[in-house]
Amino acid sequence: MMKKIFTLVFFSSFLISCKCVKTDAVSKLDGNWELNYISDTQTFDVLYPNKKPSINFNTKENQVSGNNSCNSYTGKLNVTGNKIDFTQPMAVTKMMCLDGGKGEQAYMSTLQKITSFDITDDGKTLNFISGDIAMMRFNKK
Repeated sequence: MMKKIFTLVFFSSFLISCKCVKTDAVSKLDGNWELNYISDTQTFDVLYPNKKPSINFNTKENQVSGNNSCNSYTGKLNVTGNKIDFTQPMAVTKMMCLDGGKGEQAYMSTLQKITSFDITDDGKTLNFISGDIAMMRFNKK
């Protein structure tokens, strides 16, 4: 009996400590998403007249990357359940932006405020949330 309990405890702790079992919510993040809403004082079309920002998740490699409408970015994906953290530094290219970088700045600063995410049941819409306020919305590409 003691041997069975020990075995159960061992395998349970292994599965908990191992990141080999991804939650369903995390696995739904995989792939490319395109921004279609951002909470900002300016309208979406003013911020992104030429190119909409995008984000790409690779949960197997724990990587996030994308384009903020002007420059590309990449970094480590920090996600647990539906909690997500973009406060770690990311590598960002430094091209000159036509709009003076307003859209890029709005995107990157809003991304830093995100604390959780929600994916609709059909898997086509990703919402980034800060506290309990939806700050960004993406469509699956």
